[in-house]
Amino acid sequence: MGIRLGRIGYINCYPVYGALDSRIVTAPCEMVTGTPSELNDLLAVGELDISVVSAVEYARHSSEYRLLPDLAISCDGPVRSVALFSKRPAAELHGCTILVSASSRTSVLLLKLLCAEVWRVSPRFAEARAEAGDIPALRDLPHDAVLVIGDAALELARDNTYAYHYDLGEEWKRWTGLPFVFAVWAARLDTGSPRASEVHQALLASREWGLRHLEELATRAARTTGLPVHVCLEYLGGLDYALSYRHIEGLTSFLRRLVSRDLIQDGAMSFLSVA
Repeated sequence: MGIRLGRIGYINCYPVYGALDSRIVTAPCEMVTGTPSELNDLLAVGELDISVVSAVEYARHSSEYRLLPDLAISCDGPVRSVALFSKRPAAELHGCTILVSASSRTSVLLLKLLCAEVWRVSPRFAEARAEAGDIPALRDLPHDAVLVIGDAALELARDNTYAYHYDLGEEWKRWTGLPFVFAVWAARLDTGSPRASEVHQALLASREWGLRHLEELATRAARTTGLPVHVCLEYLGGLDYALSYRHIEGLTSFLRRLVSRDLIQDGAMSFLSVA
C-alpha cells in the first residue's frame, strides 16, 4: 500500500500541492483531503502516514511523529485567512460571545491568547456547529464576533457585515515581532523512513514549482473560490512555506505562552525541550 498523504482543501495549500495535483511532480502516495482538525485526527490514529497538521497537534504528538524539515504554513505579518470578525472593538469583547470552529485548533488557541494577553478580555467562546466556512449559518447564530478561517475568511473580508476585522497573523506579529507557524508537515514514526523521505522531497519539489508559478495557482484558486485573481495572488504571495530557525522561535514562543496559561497540557513540553 502506498503512503497516505493528508492535504487541507483550502487554497493555502496550492503552492505545496499544485505540482503534485498536476503530476508535474510525482510521489508514491494517495492524497486524502480534509479540514485541519480532520487531518490531525486521521494522522493520530494511523489513517494517514504523512500529513500537514496544526502546529499545536504536532507539539502534542512530537514523540510519535517525525517533523519534515523546511516545510510549514506560516506568516510573518498578515495571514489574511485567519481572522476575527467582530461587531465591536476587540478590547470591548469582555463577557461577549465569540463563535469558533473545531476545524482549526491552533487558530482558536491563538485567539484565546490574544484575548487574554493583548486585548485583556474574557469572552465566552462558543463552538459553532456550522463549519467556519458556512457564513450564512454562522450569521444566524447569536454572537458578537466570529473566528473564520480558510477561504471563507478571504471572502468575508470583502464585505461590510462586521465593523471590525482582526487578522490574527498580523496581531501576533505586532505583539511578539515573530513569525507565526499555523501548520507543519509530519510523518508517523511507523512510516518507513525511505518512503517518508521520498514523499518529503516530492513536497519540497512541488513547493518550489508552486512558488515559481503563483500567478497560475492564483488563477486556479480564483476559479475555485470565486474571488478575484489579484486577491488570491496577494494571499498566496503573502504566505510563507518555510520552517527556518526564526519560524521555530515563533512556534516555541507560542507554545510556551500556551503552557503558561494552561491552554495546552505539558505534553507539548517534549517539543519545547528540543526546540
